[in-house]
Amino acid sequence: MKYTYTAHPDNLLSMIKAVIMGSGTSHGIPVAGCDCAVCTSSDPRDQRMRCSLYIEGPADERFVIDTGPEFRLEAVKAGIRRLDAVFLTHSHADHLHGLDDVRPFSDVNPLPVYGNKETISEMTERFSYVFNPNTQRGGGKPRLVPTVAGGPVRLGSLSVVPFPVRHGNIGILGWHIAQTYDRESTGGILYITDASAIDSEILEILPRPEILIIGGLREQPHVTHFSFEQALLTGMQLECGRIYLTHICHRHSHADIEKYCGSFAEKNSYRGTAGPAWDGMELTIS
Repeated sequence: MKYTYTAHPDNLLSMIKAVIMGSGTSHGIPVAGCDCAVCTSSDPRDQRMRCSLYIEGPADERFVIDTGPEFRLEAVKAGIRRLDAVFLTHSHADHLHGLDDVRPFSDVNPLPVYGNKETISEMTERFSYVFNPNTQRGGGKPRLVPTVAGGPVRLGSLSVVPFPVRHGNIGILGWHIAQTYDRESTGGILYITDASAIDSEILEILPRPEILIIGGLREQPHVTHFSFEQALLTGMQLECGRIYLTHICHRHSHADIEKYCGSFAEKNSYRGTAGPAWDGMELTIS
């Protein structure tokens, strides 16, 4: 799919807040049954739930990207009171299987759920009871509107723009959040998790974000995920001023990753901010 962009006339200079609700890989940390140094760490930043991002916009827009298995706990911890939409990167269990827990946020209005065609198809199959009019409500079921994202989504004052990236041999989405989607402008937040490659033609049209939150699984290469180095180099290629690693496994402590990122910045003459994200981390841009 080819995406093109034109500037939106509104250019509100107000704050966008992002909350890292979960920053762990598919096992989460602590990993069940594991007694490694990271899983038994006393540093709360080493306790990582499955990946999810919460956004509050300048016009009080509120949405999440991905609803993993701990979504209810993450939403309570983040103090979420309302949602306007859900955006999905892909349909793997660690990014989707908390979807039923958006029920309290869909009582007043149905929630649109955006993803690529494959993700929306898998979502409607896996949560078939939600979309089957013959299933009784019982204790309740979320009111969802499955929506294939074929281009930028306008949500209040924000543009939420999908970009295709590779996760091993499947195509998933990264999302860019800003008040405009003009390719020539810079800024906003780019959220890419679980990626192992970004095609060169996509890299050419990706906005140059102020903040990049990107999956970096571990130091060693992996067939379906960026390593720390690959993720950080992608951030440099996008001329990003702040890079935060997410979707992190239990091989590395938060402190270890901070040291790695410091060494990377020195070695590569990177003058921005680079480091690991952690659960509950808040980021803001104007």
